[in-house]
Amino acid sequence: MSFPERFSHLPEYAFPRLRRLLDGHAPGGDVIPMSIGEPRHAFPPWLTSVIAEHARDFGKYPPNEGTPELQAVISDWIKRRYGVQTDSAQQIMVLNGTREGLFNAAIALSPETKGGKQPAVLMPNPFYQVYAVAALTAGAEPVYVPATAETGFLPDYTSLPPELLDRVTIAYLCSPSNPQGAVADADYWRELIALGEKHDFRIFADECYSEIYRHAAPAGALEVAQAVGADPERVVIFHSLSKRSNLPGLRSGFVASGPKNITAIKQLRAYAGAPIALPLQRAAETVWADEAHVEENRALYRRKYDIADAVFADVPGCAAPEAGFFLWLPVPDGEDAALKLWCETGVRVLPGAYLARDTDMGNPGKGYIRVAMVVENEEEMQRGLTALRDCLYT
Repeated sequence: MSFPERFSHLPEYAFPRLRRLLDGHAPGGDVIPMSIGEPRHAFPPWLTSVIAEHARDFGKYPPNEGTPELQAVISDWIKRRYGVQTDSAQQIMVLNGTREGLFNAAIALSPETKGGKQPAVLMPNPFYQVYAVAALTAGAEPVYVPATAETGFLPDYTSLPPELLDRVTIAYLCSPSNPQGAVADADYWRELIALGEKHDFRIFADECYSEIYRHAAPAGALEVAQAVGADPERVVIFHSLSKRSNLPGLRSGFVASGPKNITAIKQLRAYAGAPIALPLQRAAETVWADEAHVEENRALYRRKYDIADAVFADVPGCAAPEAGFFLWLPVPDGEDAALKLWCETGVRVLPGAYLARDTDMGNPGKGYIRVAMVVENEEEMQRGLTALRDCLYT
């Protein structure tokens, strides 16, 4: 029995690969997990009572596109956060986490051909791995565009050849970026939207880290699109409660765009989607409506930025990012560094190469490790970062 050839060259996923690298070796100290971007801060304490109050609705099929109340609350949040008015029924669909949406939207919106040629899907390199699988599933060519220190850790899509850009159907952009924490400012979004208008492709804005930042709130693709008068179908945004509200297990996210895009995404999801259980949608309604817990969470991360800045003050190239909760730290070789750190200290981090793809220009993640600043205890985080610094940089 054969398997689809388009998936035959996928590398092993990052975390099984990490287990294979590290788990045959004893940790060199108390284990401090800093490899997975799973938030450990407390989620809103009132959430469980909301779920319990609606527990009887586990006995009902949930609405596929989200409850009208949840869609309305999300629309209100977009208005508060970005100043953009959306039609909650026509421009928003609730997701079972953003990964589902980032995958299925590509299938729904990327045509089989463009100009008689195989379509191309742009993505930064390193990147969130679902982008590549979505492109392959849609029958498109994934194009890995370096996001390195030289480009401000954001991909320079404007430098690509016009003949390639004419084949592009979707350009993924994560801002704040995973893993580097780089933020696309309004000028970057304007240039990318203009490029999409010129070459007729959609922009998939993965903004799930948008509420974790040091100073100013990052610009959003939808607000910039509105400001420049772009076609509302040009930009598709994805958000989630996983990082904003420390609720990765709730699997509550959304996609928002123009009504034509959302209609196409809803049509596909009606056949193949996995809607969120109704009590969890009711809980999400309350979480999207509340900002107090988000501000408290952001304050915790700001203290972690300060800790990282202090620990790495004398280490060139090592600093906390402007946004997100990852450190992207330069090392001679990411795998060697992760293994050495584990064996000598018990601190567990992810080699940067596991988040990128090899290209003709090499693997842009090879000389980095990704460190997730998610441990709840600040003292534990400081111990982990200090151990990392002393192991790898002294």
